[in-house]
Amino acid sequence: MKRKKPKLTPVEWEVMEAVWAIGGAPSVRDVLERAYPRGEKAYTTVQTVMNTLERKGLLRRKKTGLVNFYEPARSRRDLERDETASMIRRVFGGSPAAMASALLSLDGLGREEIDEIKRLVARKERELGEEGS
Repeated sequence: MKRKKPKLTPVEWEVMEAVWAIGGAPSVRDVLERAYPRGEKAYTTVQTVMNTLERKGLLRRKKTGLVNFYEPARSRRDLERDETASMIRRVFGGSPAAMASALLSLDGLGREEIDEIKRLVARKERELGEEGS
């Protein structure tokens, strides 16, 4: 049976973003100061979130003395792909084209973003062309 990929809550994303940004194996205090520099969350809240992320298999914990240090078990890119694929299935009926259409119809989409999307599509077309060779 295929193991279900973990879903992240908004707070779990904030904590993971801080862990990836810090690099290495930060402590709870390091993550707290990076993610919530104005004290928006309590130490114990961040600790609980990090323990949950460890149980989900997204962080690895190593204890040195009395301090726990956490390192990411998955890259941001991997989680981004999982979350995007899940959203495409749930919201767009599994159609990446429907998602692209929704993105292109967003208010405020500027020329720079459209040009970047074109570059990404062209790169993907080249990759697919090379695979077929």
